[in-house]
Amino acid sequence: MFRTALRNVLAHKARLLMTVLAVLLGVAFVAGTLVFTSTISDAYQKSSEKGFTSVDVAIQPDDSDDDKDAPGDAPKLPQSLLDQAKKLPGAESATGTVTGFAAIPDKDGKLVGDGFASSGGNYFPSKDGKDPRYPMKEGKAPSNVREVALDSKTADRADYKVGDRIDVSVDGPVLKQKVVGIFTTDDGNVAAGGSLALFDTKTAQKLYAEPGQYTGIELTAKAGTSQDALKSQVEKILPKRTEADTGKKLADDQAEEIKNGMSGMRTGMLAFAGIALFVGIFIIANTFTMLVAQRTKELALMRAVGASRRQVTRSVLIEATVVGTIAAATGLLAGIGIGAGLRSLLNSTGATVPDGPLVVTPTAIGASLFVGIVVTVLAAWLPGRRAAKIPPVAAMGSVHAPQTTRGLVVRNTIGALFAGVGIALVLAATSMDDGKVPMGIGAVLLLIGVFVLTPLLSRPMIAAAAPVLNFFGMPGKLARQNAVRNPRRTAATASALMIGLTLITGLTVIAGGVQNAIDKMARDSIKADYIVSMASMTSLSPDVGKKLENLDAVKESSPLRMSPSRIDGKKTDLAGVNGKVIGNLTELKFTEGSFAGLGGDRVVVDEDLAEDRGWKVGSSFTTTFEDGKKSRLVVSGVYEGNLIISGVMMDNAALTPHLDEITDFQVMLKTKDGVSGDVKDSLEKALGDNPAIKVQDMDDVSNEIAKLISLMLNMLYGLLAMAVIVAVLGVVNTLAMSVFERSQEIGMLRAIGLDRKGIKRMVRLESLVISLFGGVLGIGLGVFFGWAAGELIAPSLSTYELVLPWGRMGIFLVLAAVVGVLAALWPARRAAKLDMLSAIKAE
Repeated sequence: MFRTALRNVLAHKARLLMTVLAVLLGVAFVAGTLVFTSTISDAYQKSSEKGFTSVDVAIQPDDSDDDKDAPGDAPKLPQSLLDQAKKLPGAESATGTVTGFAAIPDKDGKLVGDGFASSGGNYFPSKDGKDPRYPMKEGKAPSNVREVALDSKTADRADYKVGDRIDVSVDGPVLKQKVVGIFTTDDGNVAAGGSLALFDTKTAQKLYAEPGQYTGIELTAKAGTSQDALKSQVEKILPKRTEADTGKKLADDQAEEIKNGMSGMRTGMLAFAGIALFVGIFIIANTFTMLVAQRTKELALMRAVGASRRQVTRSVLIEATVVGTIAAATGLLAGIGIGAGLRSLLNSTGATVPDGPLVVTPTAIGASLFVGIVVTVLAAWLPGRRAAKIPPVAAMGSVHAPQTTRGLVVRNTIGALFAGVGIALVLAATSMDDGKVPMGIGAVLLLIGVFVLTPLLSRPMIAAAAPVLNFFGMPGKLARQNAVRNPRRTAATASALMIGLTLITGLTVIAGGVQNAIDKMARDSIKADYIVSMASMTSLSPDVGKKLENLDAVKESSPLRMSPSRIDGKKTDLAGVNGKVIGNLTELKFTEGSFAGLGGDRVVVDEDLAEDRGWKVGSSFTTTFEDGKKSRLVVSGVYEGNLIISGVMMDNAALTPHLDEITDFQVMLKTKDGVSGDVKDSLEKALGDNPAIKVQDMDDVSNEIAKLISLMLNMLYGLLAMAVIVAVLGVVNTLAMSVFERSQEIGMLRAIGLDRKGIKRMVRLESLVISLFGGVLGIGLGVFFGWAAGELIAPSLSTYELVLPWGRMGIFLVLAAVVGVLAALWPARRAAKLDMLSAIKAE
């Protein structure tokens, strides 16, 4: 039986090629995902380890150490602590570090680096006048307020050289700096595509802290002193709300953080790989079902000459194992190539990653082989079991035994039960507070139910296309009959495409609803003409707000300032606004009171917070500000909050004196001439045409939201494309094997007058009908799942409503048709080329 199985594999290698390709693609996606994430994670980990090679112990402010008297951020580290650290017996040296955000535009005015990774720091010379963290490649270290040094990667990308004048933005206003040095660094952010600008220590302290303060202190140990021993010495001098960690722990923590960050990406990519494999299972099972059906006579003769049921099943499973092994091994090699290609693709888009070797872990090899072989064997088990039940007498009968009525009834009953329970669970989940898990289970059950029912659904849905198909004459009628002749095969082929389009449509419906909801929320809540903020979403200098307020074009403005506080013992952020004009810049619905009373100790709060704390107009509560001072505040209004505006709002005049550092989150403006291109240009010009600052009207905000959601959707589309590609292979596979199966029939059609063009048209129309059947099912299910998920989102997003993307759904249906046409090219050509007489004689 083993030799027989191997001969069958070799004999049917053309028919099995598509199955090998289906498994190969799924395995390649899994292997590529594991190789890519392992390579990137390893490169970042080694880069982070390099970044801590010169650090034995680091002292940092401890924001997790809560101070009940002052709920703000932990204070910066003073010069006195640095001086004490230098005198520790185990310390060879101590370096004071100051870090923050620094935006560097290139010569075209576009930001270099990746926003949050665009950082600034201080050059801290040791006794020899050099900072060992940043070896100078060219030029010298910065020594005054007008000088800056750039990392070599940023200098190369922006084409800056020593002596160039550049604009640097830390919190808004542009700093005119001269590049005096270019340095190399092992900083992980720079390796990941960010930028690093270095100032002299006094300038960095002025920009990011206060004179004589540091954001961190790094120590190196003397020879013979371990990191733990030095840490023990450091802990004796630590002031309140500071912490010390060894360099090894910092490197390990950063490596773990990178690993956790990459695990999310890996999980997401593996989920899509799983979808591709899930689709592949249908194709593999379909292929083996057809192969077994075509070999009914052969298998029955084997039973007649003495082969047992177990031997027949084993024969089919051996074939599957051979195919799976070949496909898994080839898929692993392809996956390694995909992993390397994804890394190169990232680098080509500017999202550079640290240098490092391609990492192929034993897990990637084992998982790829396991997935490829096991999936193929499991998919072949049911057809093999069915083949084993063929009675020997079938060798004397037709090779195309129809499915029994009892089998169809059982199948349809099971499918109806799964679909019914799935629909019930999904509908029930829409009314639950947290219905994600029931909805997920219901969605899976419904998908399985629809898949089981597709043979039943295929007949009426394909019959509905009869008027269109009849337009193509006899080839159209034959195509319809061929599509419904074997409903199981048609269903399995259409289901592969259905799953991919279900996910794509569902995600599109959800994304469209969320985008519309956020856009509507922003437009309904904000009446300001423009919102000004940092492109990196970091703090904005109060000088920006003052400059805008004094412009002739500006009618009203309000900076938004955020400050941590403790209200009745609970941590709560306070939002500072211009109480006199905030009512003209926002449009919030008040359930009690209004903005009219905002000022001094009077505040307005959102409805949810008021309900949670039991507040109403006239209620008062004790607040501890971030500077530790306490005050009694009174509620003068309760408004309906949302994701954009919520919390406790008070007048900036009352909040600002309690801030440790005065910074704005954003500035809202109303201009005399409203929204126009000229007004926006004038505002940007007044701010120095600074690319680090965004001046946005509501259309810009809406476009930014749309761009972000489109970017996410395109990434999801790209990943789901693998499932669709596998589905295309399924259609090709089904048609190719169907052509082989119907060789005699095609020969007879040619003999009675159907020309080659008619044969091609028949196969193409059959493919088109099957693809559109899968497309209609997928889009319909996707809309249902999108609606259901929207019902879960709606309670937390009040402006959410179902938005059907008719244009995109039309494109999806057209793509399904294109899939059908393209998938039929080779099978149709093959069918048309069949020799008439040879085909008639074929069994």
